[in-house]
Amino acid sequence: MGVKVITLSEQESYWSAIREASAVLEDGGVVVFPTETVYGIGARADRPRAMTKLRQAKGREGAKPFTVHIARRRDAERYVPVMNRLARRFARKGWPGPLTMILAVPDPRSAAVAAEYDDDTLAAIYNENAIGLRCPDDAIARDLLAEAKGPVVAASANLAGHSPPRTINEALKGLSEFVDVALDGGAAVYSRASTIVRVGENDFEVVREGVIDERMLKEFATVNLLFVCSGNTCRSPIATGLARRIVAERLDCDPERLEDRDVRIASAGVFAAAGLPAAENAKEVLARRGIDISRHRSQPLTVELVNRADYVFVMTPVHRAEVAALVPSAADRIIVLGDDEEIADPIGKDLEAYERSAQTIERVLERRLTEIEL
Repeated sequence: MGVKVITLSEQESYWSAIREASAVLEDGGVVVFPTETVYGIGARADRPRAMTKLRQAKGREGAKPFTVHIARRRDAERYVPVMNRLARRFARKGWPGPLTMILAVPDPRSAAVAAEYDDDTLAAIYNENAIGLRCPDDAIARDLLAEAKGPVVAASANLAGHSPPRTINEALKGLSEFVDVALDGGAAVYSRASTIVRVGENDFEVVREGVIDERMLKEFATVNLLFVCSGNTCRSPIATGLARRIVAERLDCDPERLEDRDVRIASAGVFAAAGLPAAENAKEVLARRGIDISRHRSQPLTVELVNRADYVFVMTPVHRAEVAALVPSAADRIIVLGDDEEIADPIGKDLEAYERSAQTIERVLERRLTEIEL
């Protein structure tokens, strides 16, 4: 019997197709499915017959591993008991997306998935105490992976030495004898393989270049905090100075070495002029705390600054509205620093007003910076 190809252009048949493909995986079959990069060929890692067919299709008779594909970012927790800080940054920014991470798992038996499967299945998931994980940014792929209750491993649907396939016809060329069902979701968006990166405790290595280049990977590895007020001479410089100290203490490093730990902290103002120093009283209240912001220069808020930020902390709901109006896609990254507690603007007021603002900012920052992922 030849491979069954299901075209997913008709909405009424979509979920029946997903369920049919999932049932094929359950029964030990092999499925070709689309991702945002190229078409993949996959099987359940806990189905020996399927794994044999998958290895034959890809010419991998030895121990060369396949990548575990997951439907949701949080599913990684089942396979990696302790994901380090850098890996969490990559997952937060790169998943769902064209990024495959190779992560060390010193003891696969400590993973949650180990309690459910035998040694042969674990051998298909882990290789030399490491695992490759990918969370594709394709609705069909994610729905199939979510419906398939067991672990799905996959690779690009092409013969060894051939180009990765961007269409269903390219995917089945030379592989149809190994495939039971193929889901046709149209041409892949990128038509280029995912980037594979080996993530260590404090650094990463590009194993295969793909959609995501090294410059973007470096951005993924960096946490950018942006503090926003009105003129960028009072509240946001105070918040930046305090945040640098709090984060440095949390990471056990010198505040001047935060960028070496891939953390950047900046500030801007929604109505700011460029190049103004921090207010004298702002400098004074931080000097009392041993923090020097004499080098601060104001800058207006820009689209680039917002897009680069992982977290945008604003002083008031008005600031939140201004940032969201500038970059609507950033709405879920904008946080009012004090929630319902207004952080009053001390500009033009006496030192005591600045001290009250600094105390409020310091208090809420201590809480806020424990809530975010660094």
